[in-house]
Amino acid sequence: MNNNFPIGIFDSGVGGLSVWRAIRQQLPNEALIYFADQGHVPYGARPLAEIRHFSEQITRFLLARQAKLIVVACNTASAAALAHLRQTFSQIAFVGMEPAVKPAAEQTASGVVGVLATPATFQGALYASVVERFASGVTVLQDTCPGLVTQIERGNLAGDETRQILEKALTPMLSRGADTVVLGCTHYPFVIPLIREIGGEALRVIDPAPAVARQIQRVLASRRLEAEASSPPQFTFYTSGSPAAFDAFLSLLLGETGLAQPAVWQKNSDGQETIATI
Repeated sequence: MNNNFPIGIFDSGVGGLSVWRAIRQQLPNEALIYFADQGHVPYGARPLAEIRHFSEQITRFLLARQAKLIVVACNTASAAALAHLRQTFSQIAFVGMEPAVKPAAEQTASGVVGVLATPATFQGALYASVVERFASGVTVLQDTCPGLVTQIERGNLAGDETRQILEKALTPMLSRGADTVVLGCTHYPFVIPLIREIGGEALRVIDPAPAVARQIQRVLASRRLEAEASSPPQFTFYTSGSPAAFDAFLSLLLGETGLAQPAVWQKNSDGQETIATI
């Protein structure tokens, strides 16, 4: 495999760009392909089997474009599909998202930790395992923040609707003494400023993206797949939603300019949904 092949990254929408940003900072020589499944966003309330299907097809799409490693930059897809993907595509390395309960449990002074995530993440065996292994003796409070992913996808990072969702989630946690909040959805780092406004600067907010980027670096090194420092790396973006809207988000969230390429879900002769470019 060519070391300069790209890293493939996918999410239900723009949330995984928080992970893209961390990878870009940690691994500046790496080419990146990002797939936003905005035609199906949000994933959070969908059946796990449906999320697994989407994730498998997106993985095939990225592998067809020579991805050397796949990053499941979506907590919901990681909870629903990561084990399935590793079993189905055993020739490729995957890095997924794990709710950062362990560092939260280690850092909390009050012994009360809040976790903000989607229903599918809370339902997954991965989350239950992390809490069981690392949160013994710590009170873990949960909230699914209904509607928050949708507001972020709309670019509403600080409006009244977004504030109301976060206040409804955070106020009960804060009243019970939570001093640490885990962001269990890759969309949520984009509203950290608003979370700090509501919770105060003393509230510890854990964004797992930097740790994920470091794990990607370790996996690439272990497989001797790090890109060589040569010409500037290429960044490619695909969306199953509106390319123009995605480009606007890319500018808003990261200050980057790009030209997202359209991808569409279509049924093949067997009635199975696959992805094609236009």
